[in-house]
Amino acid sequence: MSDGDYDYLIKFLALGDSGVGKTSFLYQYTDDKFNSKFITTVGIDFREKRVLYKSTGPDGTSGKGQKIHMQLWDTAGQERFRSLTTAFFRDAMGFLLLFDLTNEQSFLNVRHWMTQLQIHAYCENPDIVLCGNKCDLSDQRAISEDQARELAEKYGIPYFETSAANGHNVSKAVEVLLDLIMKRMERCVDKSWIPDGTVRANGPSSPDISEGSDRSRCAC
Repeated sequence: MSDGDYDYLIKFLALGDSGVGKTSFLYQYTDDKFNSKFITTVGIDFREKRVLYKSTGPDGTSGKGQKIHMQLWDTAGQERFRSLTTAFFRDAMGFLLLFDLTNEQSFLNVRHWMTQLQIHAYCENPDIVLCGNKCDLSDQRAISEDQARELAEKYGIPYFETSAANGHNVSKAVEVLLDLIMKRMERCVDKSWIPDGTVRANGPSSPDISEGSDRSRCAC
């Protein structure tokens, strides 16, 4: 896929406390590599990846492939950058909310991050995937899978146990989030939440982004 050769530009935002592994998670997804040296993100950064998305119909058949250019924004988890990072929430279409399975406080702070999303994102119920990161550090684990799944179910969002170190469930979490976003674009009548530049002028007509769609209105 050459530069500029894509149908949709989709922006995701990774968020969570400092040190939960957001940068390493995104680096593992885009480059299949892990850097054990901890690097604190200053403000905001992003990585990019091109993928081919194929929607699945109710009968299990795959639709026509859509070329997706993903921008994965990496936010600083530190409090002093909070006003800067929340300014980017409204431009993102989906959110990867990470906590550290070995750090109970990062799990407790998921509620804070969910509140911030409900305030600053494009709607009160944006598409979010919750990731319990560092699942490879089983001997240091502080949060059980049942605890994490119970919280995810409370908010009605998918949950994955991930490892930026070995790649476990990293791609799966991003793929599920992309699928949620593409399906939301397809079913929504009100397209005002879709950021400018998401759909290329010469891109496809599916998912349907026309104003005249008679599908059910977005739940935003």
